[in-house]
Amino acid sequence: MNLVLRRVAAMLPALIGVVVCIFVLTRVLPGDPARTLAGDQADPSVVAKIRTDMGLDRPLHIQLVRYFSDLLHGNLGFAWHTGHSVASDFASRLPATVELALVALVIALLAGVPLGVISATRRDRPVDHAGRVFSLLGASMPLFWLGLMVIVVFYNKLGWAPAPLGRVAEGINPPTGITGLYLVDSLLTGDVVAFRSALSHIIWPALCLATGSTAIIARMTRSAMLEVIGQDYVRTAVSKGLKPSVVTLKHALRNAAPVIVTISGLQFGQLMGGAVITETVFTWPGIGSYVVQSVLATDYAPVQAFTLVAAVVYLAANLVVDLVNARLDPRIADA
Repeated sequence: MNLVLRRVAAMLPALIGVVVCIFVLTRVLPGDPARTLAGDQADPSVVAKIRTDMGLDRPLHIQLVRYFSDLLHGNLGFAWHTGHSVASDFASRLPATVELALVALVIALLAGVPLGVISATRRDRPVDHAGRVFSLLGASMPLFWLGLMVIVVFYNKLGWAPAPLGRVAEGINPPTGITGLYLVDSLLTGDVVAFRSALSHIIWPALCLATGSTAIIARMTRSAMLEVIGQDYVRTAVSKGLKPSVVTLKHALRNAAPVIVTISGLQFGQLMGGAVITETVFTWPGIGSYVVQSVLATDYAPVQAFTLVAAVVYLAANLVVDLVNARLDPRIADA
């Protein structure tokens, strides 16, 4: 419990700093949200009235204090371009983003960890060179370009992928809402048709989103495994005649696990942020595309709320990583 309290206390200054930074940045960006909302031909008195209603006529420090007060009361603000509260917009869109990020993380772990282990155990062999080339390409490939190539090749040319529109095909009813995650809800309700449609729609954007994380996890796993394999206890295990699979999985991979857990947690935060581009390319109805629309409409509140949510997710992922690592290696708990 002490470890959790220490980590949470250390997170608070970072969270406050993020809130202040994003608040100031959104206020210095070009554009007038009141003018955007009223229209270019609106009378100046109408624009002034809207600016007063939005609280933009007050000094910056007063706006900041009011923003913190609203956050403490659970009020994320009002999205003028949708006409709904930001909290209600997030409640309807956040599950789509979380589901996309989780599926991408699972893909990255299932592909990246084995690839890193194989590269390390077969160092300087062809499979190791192929793995390092993949890691280099995957980490450097622009996400928007990769998404567009997937749509052009697998949807337009080959017809393997469904139309990049929404979470299920047109004409398919979404599963009954329980968690908001279509794959989970369709399994819980036994809706096979919705599950197949949801899986076919999420797999392609998730593969694109996972490419960079797969490369990074593979690279870090390889480095951690190479360091562990060179330790005396691993050589001792080999000299005892243990099977290579036992030495690799039980002795080497287990001791390299803290590094893999750390990079996986950090990557989940990156995946949530990367969803902004992926959702825009694949017309995915998550908070990423919602934030893009908010930026185009010069709507402050959704952008601030998204940054806050992303920061909370990132810090929460770090907290989980610390707890898991402390479980794997108790010495870390006292660090």
